[in-house]
Amino acid sequence: MIPYLPLKEINAQYSAAIGEAIDRIQKEGWYILGRECTAFEQEYAQYIGTRHCIGCGNGYDALWLIFSALKQLGRLSDGDKVLVPANTFIASALAVSNNNLRVHFVEPSDTSYVAGEKEILAAIDEQTKAVLLVHLYGQNSFSDNLARECRRRGIIIVEDNAQAHGALYGGRRTGSLGDAAAHSFYPGKNLGALGDAGAITTDDDTLARAIKEIHNYGSSTKYIHSRIGVNSRLDEIQAAVLRIKLRTLDRENEARRSVARALIEGIDNPLVAAPRIDDYTQHVFHVFALMSPRRDALKEHLAARGIETQIHYPIPLHRQECYKEYAAQHLPTAQRLAQEELSLPCHPLLAPADIKHITECVNSFKG
Repeated sequence: MIPYLPLKEINAQYSAAIGEAIDRIQKEGWYILGRECTAFEQEYAQYIGTRHCIGCGNGYDALWLIFSALKQLGRLSDGDKVLVPANTFIASALAVSNNNLRVHFVEPSDTSYVAGEKEILAAIDEQTKAVLLVHLYGQNSFSDNLARECRRRGIIIVEDNAQAHGALYGGRRTGSLGDAAAHSFYPGKNLGALGDAGAITTDDDTLARAIKEIHNYGSSTKYIHSRIGVNSRLDEIQAAVLRIKLRTLDRENEARRSVARALIEGIDNPLVAAPRIDDYTQHVFHVFALMSPRRDALKEHLAARGIETQIHYPIPLHRQECYKEYAAQHLPTAQRLAQEELSLPCHPLLAPADIKHITECVNSFKG
């Protein structure tokens, strides 16, 4: 059996270092907002290339905190229109809706599967106040031309970097390109914790200060609360785990790229569309997404041959029950991707024999 993502085996590589870190934290007796969290925030900010990093409870909270801070600073207001790709995990949209902002779903590209420059620019109008760029599957969706147009119009760019830790654009890392970025360290991410964890990165001093207060009950000094806040803090153990795994992130991303390249070069089946990659540095392959009009049959075909796959995502956001007011929105590309996407195993522990078996099984699929 070739598992989709063998987390137990991936994390086993770090067992000794993680055990030492937990023992150190236990002996120090400081479990929240201590030295590990501060060190991770500094190291991750340096890695991403921003002045600030604020750890928080999870990736959704990271997005929510950004939009909450933008509202509390008066940069966004209730009902403001925010562009969100229709093809992404629901947390992207919920963070907007739960800040009483108005979601407007955007079609993804029918070739890259992300909502990038072309799709976002086509959707911008006079009511657009912010854009949520989702670096879906680990693939950059930012462009300088899009940023220039947003600056000209006074539109805020927020990055959802939950799936793209380490992806590059013009030598800069995703997560450093917009006004602020949200990062998820859910265990299955390229940089994954041993539980829920997240972070926000930004170069905006005022925004960083507001987020740092909001994520800690609206407080920068104990028992003094200057903002309406929440409790969403990165604990010491998760911060320590992330510090350990950050050291090998680039190496593991390169391994993912090598696997992805081999899969793309090996897959040759007219019933299957492999990703089209122009620049591998802009992709870290958190998800290796195939498209096939016979997706469900392909999934069964691979399962019968010992290959575990997943679907990202079977229902586009405008067709989810919680967003039923958008159900009539015509988004045929998002709908097609929901019906055709199948994710293959693509991780650093895949052996050449595994890759060969996967490509041969994909190519043997007759529909």
